[in-house]
Amino acid sequence: MDQSVKNNQSAIAYIRQTARKFLNRETSAGLLLIAATIIALVLGNSQWADAYHHYLKDEFLFELSEHFTFGLTIEEWINDGLMAIFFLVAGMELKREILVGELSSFKKASMPLLAALGGMAMPAIIFSVLNSGTEGINGWGIPMATDIAYSLGIIGLLGKRVPAQLKIFLVALAIADDLGAILVIALFYSNELSWLYLGFGAGFFILLMLCNRFGVKSLFWYILGGVALWYCFLNSGVHPTIAGVLFAISIPVKPKLDSKLLKERTARNVAELEKTDIETRDPMQDIRQSEILKAIKKDTQNSRPPLLKLENALIDFNAFFIIPIFAIANAGVKLDVSLLEVVSGSLGLGILLGLVVGKVLGISLFAFIGEKLGIAELHISLRWRHIIGMGMIAGIGFTMSLFITNLAFANAELVKDAKISILIASLIAALGGVLILWFTKPKTES
Repeated sequence: MDQSVKNNQSAIAYIRQTARKFLNRETSAGLLLIAATIIALVLGNSQWADAYHHYLKDEFLFELSEHFTFGLTIEEWINDGLMAIFFLVAGMELKREILVGELSSFKKASMPLLAALGGMAMPAIIFSVLNSGTEGINGWGIPMATDIAYSLGIIGLLGKRVPAQLKIFLVALAIADDLGAILVIALFYSNELSWLYLGFGAGFFILLMLCNRFGVKSLFWYILGGVALWYCFLNSGVHPTIAGVLFAISIPVKPKLDSKLLKERTARNVAELEKTDIETRDPMQDIRQSEILKAIKKDTQNSRPPLLKLENALIDFNAFFIIPIFAIANAGVKLDVSLLEVVSGSLGLGILLGLVVGKVLGISLFAFIGEKLGIAELHISLRWRHIIGMGMIAGIGFTMSLFITNLAFANAELVKDAKISILIASLIAALGGVLILWFTKPKTES
């Protein structure tokens, strides 16, 4: 087989490995997220509740010099700092899916994109109707979100009863949903703008894009520029997590070595290796062999797209540290009120109906309309009951819903009621989705 074909196959395999790692990671991360949520609720309702909330408000400082001290509370480091990395990973996942995944063509993307659009629009409409003219109206973005980690974690519990294509559909839908949430946060949940810092931020973003344009492949310079971009957005009035998405956009996709150049260099290195005494000596004994093998390894690494290298480096940190830490910091709401009273109020009812009813209704309805219009197609392995069950599970808002809650309300009571409603709605959505999918038989895929 021609070496260039082998190299292309290797690159495709690496992309697929990234996608598989993403799927497997999200399933196990969802289970960890469930555990983190339980821990947060126990802490928030235990004798250590005061200490738990107190430590979150403690300030953590970086003193770079006596003239420059930078600090945020631990809660801010989590919500504004770590979550910027979460959005960076989400941005890279979105970019990957657009380039080579389930959003890479109109045929592939039409069904999940339509479903995501319905799953965002319907909950927002339901919430807005119930909260029109109230102080809770600013929370209209809360029920729009889908928590991909929680959703895939729940679906993972069902094992082979769920067709593989349904998981892929959910991933594509959730990533498109994340894009919608990013736009909502950027456009509607930003504070008073500082045009100075916004200008500096725009400058750093342009600089990063120029680095991409002129072929800079070293991730060091992108990370350095990304940190500066985050700092500017932190002080600009636009939420700093948006910097993570812009950073993701700037990261190059093309590797340092293309397949043709890799083939030529590998052929030369292999020829050099054959000139050494490979029959009786190994790289530990032969310095020349060691140098050649190191060169082959370096070339192989340089043939990997920087975007995928950074994504693979961060996905486990994101799934197994950032998201659980965010849950522990934000889900520990004190359950010292009547739950029925919370979910029967306009705010709680809007979130509950938005996530539990609006999500499944919007996803199923828009997907069905798309198929009837001939612009979308349901995969042969799926039934419409699969879409309804998945639509229910997509009503698990959690991470993004909690995040938008923090941006939407300054009133502590509204935040508390919203968080309790999110937890209840997510639980109902998860149980409803599991029941529907459990009793839906998989179709035989032809």
